[in-house]
Amino acid sequence: MATLPTVVMGWDIGGVNTKAARLELGADGAPVIRSRVVAYELQRDPAALVPTLAGLSRDLEREGQGPHAVTMTAELSQMFRTKREGVGFVLDAMEAAFPGQELLVYTVPGRFVEPAEARRRALEVAASNWAATARLVGRFVPDCILVDIGTTSTDIIPVVGGSIVAGGRTDPERLLSGELVYTGALRTPVEAVTREVPLWGGSCAVSAEGFALVGDAHLWRGRLRPEDYSVPPPDGRPATREYAGERLARVVCGDRELLDEAAIDEIARAVAEAQLGTVAAAIARVRRRHPALDCAVVTGLGDFIAAEAAGEAGLGIVSLAHRLGDAARAAPAAAVAWLLACERAE
Repeated sequence: MATLPTVVMGWDIGGVNTKAARLELGADGAPVIRSRVVAYELQRDPAALVPTLAGLSRDLEREGQGPHAVTMTAELSQMFRTKREGVGFVLDAMEAAFPGQELLVYTVPGRFVEPAEARRRALEVAASNWAATARLVGRFVPDCILVDIGTTSTDIIPVVGGSIVAGGRTDPERLLSGELVYTGALRTPVEAVTREVPLWGGSCAVSAEGFALVGDAHLWRGRLRPEDYSVPPPDGRPATREYAGERLARVVCGDRELLDEAAIDEIARAVAEAQLGTVAAAIARVRRRHPALDCAVVTGLGDFIAAEAAGEAGLGIVSLAHRLGDAARAAPAAAVAWLLACERAE
């Protein structure tokens, strides 16, 4: 590792979160990673992407040295009519934020390509972040199932002998195979998690009005911190336990005058357990195709969900945070930085 570039910047540019990781060599020659995550909804303010990128770079004290490694999911934003259009927009923003600097874009097959080629291979660049994380994980744990739960979605990726053996490559293929599950630790609407919750000794249908997010259930139960609630709450009120309870009461068209603390506890528990069951079933589905795998590497904002679900599926648990520290919350950004550094060293 002694021939690693001095600094590599890794980027994971999403539609609602932008993540950056700065990898450099420590005094002992081992990689040291610092990361930042900014909640930023591209669709609401597209012009803010360039200053967001530049600001993150400044925050991480990067001064123009070393290359940028880029992965993305922002191309799925509804502001774009096609993924190709979205890829081009992200690359335009990177080039504007870092003019004249070296940019290399990660592809699902595992290659770094220059921006011009990335534009031609847009469907290999789109949503490539899961592949970067899985390939890095394969260097640490050669036989495992990666379970990465972010704010919005869950990746369940089998790794055998250090290589990705996923059945899907594009998002539709991964949804079809069960390797992508559209449930996350924060942004998923409650009505997308469960259709019924317990209430007053019975089972009550939930409203489909977007009153609460799954993050409200996790916040109420103390599994997420208020500072983890990085999106605007559905009612526009603060991300506190008190207001999370009010939003959960609305799920059954109630309020805190109608529902006491015990009733909210039951609703929050049911929502969390329904999500856990969905993720555990998806892990079990992927594992049936790879029965020899007995270990899950968990990461992301929802690593606590991943660990519980993997345990229910009978897998041993390894936390990626044990290897990456706080940068595990920005795992794809850290992964592309690490992979590019290793490629340059080999």
